[in-house]
Amino acid sequence: MGNHTGMIDWARILILVFTLVEGGWLAFDGTRALVIGEFMTPKSGPYAGQVGPWRHLVQRVGLNPRGTPMKVIFAVYGWAWLLVGVAFAVGARWSWVAMLVAAVGALWFLPIGTFCSLAQIVLLVWLRARL
Repeated sequence: MGNHTGMIDWARILILVFTLVEGGWLAFDGTRALVIGEFMTPKSGPYAGQVGPWRHLVQRVGLNPRGTPMKVIFAVYGWAWLLVGVAFAVGARWSWVAMLVAAVGALWFLPIGTFCSLAQIVLLVWLRARL
């Protein structure tokens, strides 16, 4: 049983790390973009000045990837996800579902966000099956 509990603890920690990475980045970059006016982009190289590949998906649904609505989406989604992460960390009953919804909702955030979201979904489902 000790090993089982240890695996559950590690799964919860990894879920929270992915939340901090993805939700934290969305909150930071969205808030920064609202204040400064622009998302962070590479300064040099083939992608200099470009936002991530998620821009293609956002454009397909009719949003300007650099527009204020996207900046608000980033900031609000990120801060809300971090708050859900705090609830998950303290064991709020509703937080598992909220974490799953947040992870599924961020699958569009290519490429790193998609990886983090998929990892969270797998870990959340695994964790739910163990509890």
